[in-house]
Amino acid sequence: MILEPLAAGTPVPAPLLAELTALYASQRAFHALGGEFPDPADIRPEQVADALAAEPARPGAEVLLARVDGRLVAVVITLARHPDPADPDPWIGLLLVDAAEQGKGHGRRAATLVEERFRAAGRRAVRLAVLDGNAPGLAFWTALGYTALDHRHDRALGRPCAVLRKVLLRTPRRAARTAVLAPDGSVFLCRQHNPETGPHWTPPGGGLEPGESPREGAARELTEETGWTDLTPGPLLGTWEHDFTRAGIPVRQHEHLYLTHGPHRTPTAPALAAHTTEGILAWHWWNITELTKCDEPVWPPDLHTLLSGRPS
Repeated sequence: MILEPLAAGTPVPAPLLAELTALYASQRAFHALGGEFPDPADIRPEQVADALAAEPARPGAEVLLARVDGRLVAVVITLARHPDPADPDPWIGLLLVDAAEQGKGHGRRAATLVEERFRAAGRRAVRLAVLDGNAPGLAFWTALGYTALDHRHDRALGRPCAVLRKVLLRTPRRAARTAVLAPDGSVFLCRQHNPETGPHWTPPGGGLEPGESPREGAARELTEETGWTDLTPGPLLGTWEHDFTRAGIPVRQHEHLYLTHGPHRTPTAPALAAHTTEGILAWHWWNITELTKCDEPVWPPDLHTLLSGRPS
C-alpha cells in the first residue's frame, strides 16, 4: 500500500474525482450516520470535491490517498493539531475504505501507515472520534489498540461521539523483580493498580536507579517493598517487556526477574505502608495452581511456567 498526499490548492483532476466519488458513495450507511451529505444515496462529484477542498483550509490537515496496485482503496484525512490548544495530539479525522475492498486488511494497513508517519514526526500519540452508533468503527479502532478517552459532541456538527487515543511513543524504563519461593511452593506477589492496565499481581520490584545493575535493583526493591533484609536475588528466571503508564507517562518497561527462596511470612508493616501511594494494594502467597486460575493479570504472564519445576 502507498499513501499519496492529495495536492492542496488545485482542483481535483476529473479521473481522480471519479474514483473518490465512487469510494465515498460505496459507504452509504456511514454517511447516513454522519449526516455530511444531503442524500447519502446520491453522492455527487461536486459534493466530494467541496468536502475535500475544505480540508486544507484547516492548519495541518492532510488528505491521503491509499492505493494498492494502483487502485484507490481508501482515503485518510489527518490533522496535525487539534483546534483545542489543550490537546497535544494529532488526529485521524477520517478513514474511509471502499466497501468493495473491505475485509482485505486495507483499513488496518492504512491506519498503521498513518501511525508510522506520526511516529516518525516524533508525535507521542494520536486521537480520533467514533460517532455514536458506529459499532463496526468502534470495534475496528479498539482492535488496533485505541482506548476510550472521552465522550462528547464533535465541533463540526455537534454529533455525539467517543474520543479514542493510542500511544505511539513510550519512554524506555529498566526494572527488576524478585520472585520469592517459599518451602511449600508458594510465591509472594503484590497486587498493584495501574491507570492504563488496571489491577495485576507481580513479584516485588521496580525501576532501576542510575548506575544500578538489575540484580542490585532487584535486591533493593525487594527490601524496600517487603522489609525483608535477609534475602538475595538468585538465578535469573527470565526477562520480559510490557507497556504501562507511570506518573502519567507511557513507558515501555524491560524487566529482569530473579528467583530466591525464603520463609512464608508477612511483609513488615512499615514497608507496606510506604508503598501504598505507589499503587501496591495488597499481597498474597500464591501456589502454582492458583496462579493459573487468577482472575486478574499476573506479570509476567508466564510466571507459573517459569516457576514450575523449580526446587522449593
